[in-house]
Amino acid sequence: MFDTKFAIVLREDLATWQKLNVTAFLATGIAGQKPAIIGEAYRDGAGNVYNALSVQPIIVLSADGATLGIIQRRAIERAVQTSLYVDAMFSTGHDSANRAVFAVTRPENAKVAGIAIHADKKLVDKITKGAKLHG
Repeated sequence: MFDTKFAIVLREDLATWQKLNVTAFLATGIAGQKPAIIGEAYRDGAGNVYNALSVQPIIVLSADGATLGIIQRRAIERAVQTSLYVDAMFSTGHDSANRAVFAVTRPENAKVAGIAIHADKKLVDKITKGAKLHG
C-alpha cells in the first residue's frame, strides 16, 4: 500500500518513560521534515475536530546500542535524513539546550537513544537491519 516506511528504532535498555518520550520527539521530527505524512483532521460523530495524524503506520523497533550506531551510520552513508535522539538530551529541559548537547555529539561516539526514518520501504529495511519489533 505504501512505497515508503516510517520506522522508529529505540534502544532496548531505555526506561519505559524514556521510550515514550523519545518516540514522541522522533515522530515530530519526521512530521516536521515531511509534512505530507500528516493527513486530514479527524472529526467525531458529534462534529468535534481533532488533530490530523500520520497517513501511514509507524513501525516501532528496538535494538541494542551497537546496532543503533550501525543504523545511524547506514543512514548517514545513504544520505537519508533522520530524526535522532541522544542520551544527553534527557538531561536538558528545552529545545535550545537539546540542540546544544546534540551539537557536540559525533556519530562515532553518539549514545543513541532512538532514531526515526521515513524513506523508501526497501531502503528503510536495509538501514534498520538488525533491529527487531519492539515488544
